[in-house]
Amino acid sequence: MEINANVFSNAEITVTYEPRRCCNAELCAKQLSNVFRSSVIPWIDLEGAQTDAIINQIKKCPSGALKYHRNQRDVA
Repeated sequence: MEINANVFSNAEITVTYEPRRCCNAELCAKQLSNVFRSSVIPWIDLEGAQTDAIINQIKKCPSGALKYHRNQRDVA
């Protein structure tokens, strides 16, 4: 099974990154550097901030290279 290196997940959200779409504005790394890290691999660490802060930062991505969706929770 092939793993896509540009998909990052935790229990709450999944974040995708499309490098060909990225305009390298670096807003993500400058404004939320605990999550979007330019010098560490993997460069997206979803444990670096609260989910709402990550979502708010992704919404600021000028190129749309970063996207997210909330993961479904099992209903008991």
